[in-house]
This record gives sequence, C-alpha cells and structure tokens, in this order.
Amino acid sequence: MERSVFPVGKSITNKLVKTASLWKLLPFCFGIGFAAVIAEPALISVADQAQVVSEGRINSLMLRFIIAISVGVVMVLGAIRVFLGWPLHRILLIGYGVVILLTVISPQEVASLAYDSGGVTTDIVTVPLIAAIGIGMAASVRGRSRLGDGFGLVALCVMVPMVSVQLYGIVVYQLGEPGVVTDAEAAAGEMPWLELLLGLMTVVRDVLPVIAVVLFFQLVVLRRRLGNPIGVTVGFVMVVLGLFGFIVGLDIGLLPMGRQMAEQLIATEQIPLIIAFGVLIGFATTLAEPALMAISKEAEDISEKRLKANTLRVLVACGVAVGIGIGVLRILTGGSFVVVITALYVFALLLMLLAPKDLVPQAFDLGGRDHQ
Repeated sequence: MERSVFPVGKSITNKLVKTASLWKLLPFCFGIGFAAVIAEPALISVADQAQVVSEGRINSLMLRFIIAISVGVVMVLGAIRVFLGWPLHRILLIGYGVVILLTVISPQEVASLAYDSGGVTTDIVTVPLIAAIGIGMAASVRGRSRLGDGFGLVALCVMVPMVSVQLYGIVVYQLGEPGVVTDAEAAAGEMPWLELLLGLMTVVRDVLPVIAVVLFFQLVVLRRRLGNPIGVTVGFVMVVLGLFGFIVGLDIGLLPMGRQMAEQLIATEQIPLIIAFGVLIGFATTLAEPALMAISKEAEDISEKRLKANTLRVLVACGVAVGIGIGVLRILTGGSFVVVITALYVFALLLMLLAPKDLVPQAFDLGGRDHQ
C-alpha cells in the first residue's frame, strides 16, 4: 500500500482539490472508499462469519457491498463537509442518534453485527488512505484546519455502516428464512492447493477495484503518467499477497486459536482472570497497531507537538482495554448488549459536547480506528 495505492491516492487527491473540480473529486472519493472497503480482509472475515451465525439470512457478499457503498457515500459527504466547513460534531450527533434508535429496535444479533461491521471498515487497508485524503483536502482548501477539518472521515466511515447494516438486518430477519450454509473455517484445516489458488484469485478480484479506481483517475481523468510504474506495480503485487496471507492466517490460525483460548479460560470459571486476559490483549494489540501509530504521529505534527503521539496511543489503548473488559463482563454475566452500548455511546456524545471542537474529529478517528 505504501508503494502503490497510498502515494498515488494522495497525489490524485491533491491535484483534484487544486483544480476545484467537485465533479471529479466526489466520484474519486466514492470510488476509493468503496474499493478500499470491499477489499478489506477483516470485513471479508466478519461477513463470512455473519452468514454462518445468521444461518444464511445475511448474505456475505451483499453485506460487504452494503458496507462498501455506505463508506463510498460517507467519503462524498466528508469531502463536501471539508469544502463547506460543516462542523463534525453536529453530523455525529444526528448520525449516532439514528444509530442508537436503530439499536433499540433491531434484533440483538443485528445490532452486534452492525457495530462490529462499522469497526472493521477502518482497518489497515482503509485508515491510512482515508485519513490522508481528508487531511490532504483540508490542507488544500483555504481557511480549513488540518486538525479540525482534516480528521473526521474515519469517524464517519464507522458511523454510517452501522445505520445501513442495521436496516439491512431488520429487513432480512423480518423477511428472510434460515438456509443451509457451510462454515468456511471447517474446511480451512484441510484446504488443498486448489482451494488456496482459488482463494488467491478471490483476493485479486477484491483488490482490483482499488487498483482500477486509482489508475482510472490517474491515467484517464487527470491524464498523468505514474511517477514510478515499477514501484507501483511491485506495490500492487505485495498488496495482493499480503491480503491473501492475512485471510488464510485468520482462517487456519488466529480464529481457531482464539476460540480455543476462550473456551479454556471460561472452563476455569475464574471471571477476574478472563477479564484480565481480555484487557491485557486489548491494550497490547492496540498499542502496537501501525495505523494508530500513523494517525497519532500525524496528529502530533499537525498540532505542532501540542498533542503527543505516544500519549494518544496510550490513551486509546487504555480505552480499548476498558471497552474489552466491559464487553467480556457483559458476555459472562449475560448483560444486555443494547443497554451497555447505548450507555457508552451516550456518554461519548456528552463528552463530545464538552470537548474542544478541534479535537472532536481526531478523537472519533482514533476511536474509530480501534473500534474493531
């Protein structure tokens, strides 16, 4: 991504903003948002799991398309927000009001899926690119703050899929019937070479939209050649191989190991131990997250070091640890997901009203980055 999609994407954004041509910029924002999310490996994994857990009511591919379209629309909304100077906190208040309302009326399985789906749209493939586009637009528009206006796209990319997924889930749970589905993980342990090859081809299919959008706007719309075609080509190949390895690793390693560890810890019936494990894992993995490091460093540079990158990382990691601890406790005690998540989001919105408005976009971007 660093050798191919990111540098070309940033270059296209800067050129489109400088031309002041919204009819070119907005389609690019939609296309890059859609393409980056449809290729997101964590979303692919969650969508497949959702199809299995819902007994076929939720279609994996349909779920991915709904979320990808939502993110594309959000990218357009975010670009318009930067150009017109709309305050992010007002959009978030309205949006999360709708999210909370849908959470109350949705089946609990759908609400849980919606919040997880919002989180996985902001992972290693999407965050650096989306954040760079937002900051690039703010830097190119006169009178806009890179800190107050440049951040916020990631937050919107988390929020809007929560609405669309819950609407989709309400419809399919009302009208759909359970079907026969095959758990892909059951076959993952015996995956032959043919299935590996088919899996690689699937990743190529998923990444092609990102490559197509970037190259189309670079070569056709802007009519400019690639600065380093060999490096870009190598970068695209590395993206495909990296995503393929990530997905296979999840299917045959992390997911089964995670289930086994959870079962073994639960068998001990020591609730404090189980919660402590979740808290420590959440803190450690968040602190080492590359995308969080990148956004924190960018925030430090933009704020002229008033915000410290390491402090931001520790604060976010502590927040994730507390959130996981609350989540584990809820699962073990059988608490209501709707009550817990609604209370936490209402508390976050109240803090948003009290916080300095320039810090709100960055805070929700950091929270959105580690939502998953």
